[in-house]
Amino acid sequence: MSADRSARLLSGLLLGAGAAHFALPRPFDAIVPRSLPGRPRTWTQLSGLAELAVGAAVAHPRTRRAGALAAAALFTAVLPANVRMARDWRTRPAPLRAAAVARVPLQLPLVLWALRVARN
Repeated sequence: MSADRSARLLSGLLLGAGAAHFALPRPFDAIVPRSLPGRPRTWTQLSGLAELAVGAAVAHPRTRRAGALAAAALFTAVLPANVRMARDWRTRPAPLRAAAVARVPLQLPLVLWALRVARN
């Protein structure tokens, strides 16, 4: 896959995820670690804004490197929420439980993808 196509796909993933935080915020609210101060919805909105900003930065060649490095940091930062989701969803139906558990190891390929985009 070309470096440009990889960057566009990463940007699309981030923009789509960021938009989802506003279109369907309740599932994101539910996985915000309770150790964070304030309301979960505030964290949902802030993380959605961060994904939108990072996705926009990755989309543009001038800001792509900085955006991709920010994406790697963002993917690392949301790991605690994904771990919480996997723990909290242990009693959900099998497909939902599997999706929640799968999110945890998927963070590493996402971080590596963002770093690869930053290098190119």
